[in-house]
Order: sequence, then structure tokens, then C-alpha cells
Amino acid sequence: MSSIFSTHISLTTDWLIKEFSQSDYQGCTLEAWVFADKAHRQKAEVSLQKLGIQAKIRSAYKPLIHFFEEDLPFPKNDIKSIKVTYPIHDAAPEKRFLLEAYPLSALMEKQEIEFIGSEKHQDQYEVVLILASGESHVVNVFAPNHLHSTLINEQHLSPTGWIKVTHPSRGVCKNEQLITDYEQLFYQTLNAISQHSWQEKEPYFEELKITVHLPYQDQDLPYEHESISLREALHEDLYFSILEWFKVKSGYLAHGREGQIGHIVPDVLYTEDHHASVHIELQDYQLQNSTGFQSLEYAKKAISQEQIETELNKIEGESFFTQTVTGRQVHGRYHHGSDHPVMISSGQHANETSGVVGALKAVRVLSQKACSHFSISPLENPDGYELHQRLIQNNLKHMHHAARYTALGDDLEHRKQEPLYEKNIRQQAKQLSQACLHINLHGYPSHEWTRPLSGYVPYGFDMWTIPKGFFLILRHNGEDKWLSYTEKFLHFVTARLSQVSGLISFNQKQIDLYTQYAGEVNFRFINGIPCLINQVQNPDVPVQLITEYPDETLYEDAFILAHKVQTATVLAAYEAHQLFA
Repeated sequence: MSSIFSTHISLTTDWLIKEFSQSDYQGCTLEAWVFADKAHRQKAEVSLQKLGIQAKIRSAYKPLIHFFEEDLPFPKNDIKSIKVTYPIHDAAPEKRFLLEAYPLSALMEKQEIEFIGSEKHQDQYEVVLILASGESHVVNVFAPNHLHSTLINEQHLSPTGWIKVTHPSRGVCKNEQLITDYEQLFYQTLNAISQHSWQEKEPYFEELKITVHLPYQDQDLPYEHESISLREALHEDLYFSILEWFKVKSGYLAHGREGQIGHIVPDVLYTEDHHASVHIELQDYQLQNSTGFQSLEYAKKAISQEQIETELNKIEGESFFTQTVTGRQVHGRYHHGSDHPVMISSGQHANETSGVVGALKAVRVLSQKACSHFSISPLENPDGYELHQRLIQNNLKHMHHAARYTALGDDLEHRKQEPLYEKNIRQQAKQLSQACLHINLHGYPSHEWTRPLSGYVPYGFDMWTIPKGFFLILRHNGEDKWLSYTEKFLHFVTARLSQVSGLISFNQKQIDLYTQYAGEVNFRFINGIPCLINQVQNPDVPVQLITEYPDETLYEDAFILAHKVQTATVLAAYEAHQLFA
């Protein structure tokens, strides 16, 4: 274990109290926008009030949502409708500030809300509240942002802190950007990593551990699985920013899937300390595995690695395996029969956990059928899965994209050079089964995904930033046989899925909200199920069916529905393949 960097950072709310305790500021009005939870902001307001300072400290993160949650000047029931004019800025995606307003309409579900984009105001929302009495009330909600360059020379317009001081006689005497504790911690972490003397070739480390302590609590929003989590957002921004920097250092595209950097592990923890801190260190691969058992049929959370192996061993057939760079084994099972063979896989992206349960449940059914013929590799990325199990010990409801990729830091599907490690499990499955259909189970975030200090919208993942229901992606080669097969196959599978209780309404609710903030979906709806169909050149198998369920951070009944849908997809796809292959 080798330490690279460590520091403590004073809280911005404490700095405000100290700075404005000077007698020169008595009688002034202070407005500040910071990255902090409500408790810290309100505590600072009270302390400043005792010093003779009229203070209002707002959130720099999602300021419009915080306005409606904290500062609405009328009871919600008195408001009939709302008109929100959001900024359109040349340096940001057109819907950037609209996305930042998500999920306002779900929080104000009794009020009709209209969103209008405008280039008139670059840094504020204009909110018109129409009351039941007919009276209208206009409020401008400031959204402080700054245009900046990243370590890889990309330009972003990102939320930032701000301070405005108004003197009773001299008027506004300060109105400027305020670099907050949250931002300082982020930038100091990136600078420390970029200035470190790294070895010449990748992987640069086994595990790069970034332990952050922040005293800011998550705030659950009264809609589905949404919350305001500064800690989760920081994890996401640190992980992808560091990954991008190393990719550029290695000569790759910043947002490509190439590169074997190593395991980047931000662990952003809650603390009751009165400061923020970060400690960066290099450590060896962590080789522990999760243990324990639960009902597979009614699993309420991701199952353990011990249970995955146990369930796989119940399936009759030929075992096959490969190893990861850490030495963990990736297990598969080939069940021979006279049916048309099918490959089934899950766990490629290890923080997408419903597919693992869904795949194992499905093959438990298939293995009891006469003539069934399939291969199953339920956990393709065990190193990422171990990391996910580790990270959720302290942050159960965070999506933890640091666990998405392998211990080498790459996406196994895009690995091209030997040693192939995890990817070899698919090659063995293909060789053993000779399958023409690969069913590949995936998931994505069940709540909003942001990178607040790098442009807010996760670069390269724009279509994944808010949930839009369960959907299918079908990729096929250009042969006439498979073009014809695709239509019949999808009509059969979607007809079966449309019968899953609650799925159609679940999808419609999420899609309606998605289109309000992100724009139209480019789905083709077949039997009410959203589908994306792509013809690809030289695929590994002629047809690949990919599931996408918004499962990241789901538990209890929501997780049960997720793996129920995954199971239903596998069983329907298997049956369709027997009919149309």
C-alpha cells in the first residue's frame, strides 16, 4: 500500500461564518450557493443571523429542484400551474438545464408544468407560478455555472459556487464565483493524480483507492428512487474524470472503450467530521468474495458470489471457465441438447445486478426441459462484482459505476488483444454451443446520473442519464435469413413480455417523464415494448439480444420485478429461437 496524496478541506459554510463575522459586514445581506446539504446550509444561516448578517445559503447543485423543495413562496396546493423558462447556453447541450430540472413535474404532480427553453437568460430559470386565485407570481432562480477546461482540455459549463453580498447603503459589493469545498476536493484530487509519477505502461496500478469523507447527507426525493446525493455525484465524477485522464495519457480517446488502466475506486463516505477529506493510495487487488444465500426466486438484492457459483453448479452440463487478471475464475456451464443452442450471459457490467439473478432463474427452468440446449455464464465480471459488493456496504443506494468495468478498467466486450481474460468465457461458450443467438442481460441507472463538475450530463452517456423503462436492443448481421428472423423473433418475445404484470405501465410512466426532460426516445414499440434494432457487421454471433432494465440501486419488490422481467425475456427469447431459427 502506497500513499499518494491526503488533505483536509474546511467546509465552505464554516468559511462563510468566519469570513462574515467581521464587523464590516454587519447589516449586510449575504446570498451564497454551495454544494452542501440542507442541514449545513441552514445551520450557517442561523449562525450568520446571530452575527447581524441576513443570509440565504442555497444549493449550487440542482438549484431549481431545491427552490421547489425549500423556498416555494406558496403552499403547493395553492398553485394551479407552473411555467418554467430554462436557460439555453451555447457552451452546453440544448437540454442541459432542462435535465437539471428533473424530476420537477413528478414532485409537483398536481400542477400542470410547462417548460420553455430560452437563450435570453444564460444563468437563471424564470418561474411563473399561477395560483388557484388567478394571480401569477414570477421568481428568478439563479443557477451559477462557469465555463472551464478540464485536465484533458475539454470545455464544460458546470455548476459552481457563488457569493453575493449587498451592503445596506453601498448596494452590491460582491457578486462572484465561490470555489467551494466540494470543488476544491475534486480539483485537488485530480491534480494530485495527474502530477504523480506513474510508470510508463498500463496497467498503471492494481487498485487506485480514493477515499473521500463528506459530511453531507443524501436527500431522498418523494418520487420513485430519486435522491439528491452529493456523495454519489462525486463518486461518478471522480471515477470518469480519472479514467478519462489516464486514457488520454495512454494515447486513447478519452471516451472510448480502449485502455487497461487498472481499477479506479472512489469510495465517497459520509462523516460527521466538520471538514471534508480525501486520501489517495495504491493498493493490491482485493481478493475477498461475497458470501451468503437468499431465495433466488424472490431475491431482494444482488446475490453473493458464493450463491452464484452454487446455483450454477445445480445446472447439469459441462463446466468451463477462464480467469481474470486478479486470478478470480469466471464460470460457465454448457447444457447439451437437441434444440437450437442459445448463449446466455450476464454481469458484463457488474453494477447491473438483476440480470445475474434473471439468468440463473431462467436456466433453472430451461434445464428441466427435454432437449434444451444452452450455455450460461452468469457473472462475466467477478472483479467488478466484488467491488460493487464492497462499495454498497456504506452507500447502498449509489450506482457505483467504478464497478462497471473489469479490474483492468476496460469493458470486456471491447477487449481485442491477448490475454483476453474474462472475454474468453464467451469464446468458449460460442465454441461449445455453436449458438446463433446470444442473450446478454444488462441494466442501467434507476435514478438520475450526473457529473456536476464536468458539465452535469455524463459525457458519452447522454441517453442513460435518466431512466426510460425496460427496453430491448437487438443486433443482427445482414444476412437475409436473420433479417426475416428478427421481425418474427421480436414480435414473439415482446408479446410474451407485454403479459408481465405491471411492465407496460412501468415503462410508460418512465418514458413519459424521460421525454419531458430529455426529448423523444428513438424506440420502435412492438407490442408495447420499446426496441432498438441495429444491423452490425461481423458480429460474434448472428443475433444478439440485449436487455436494459433500470436496475442499478434497486432493492426489495422493485428488484424482484427487475429480475422477473430478465427471466421472462430469456425464456421468451429461447422459445422464439426454437420457432424461427
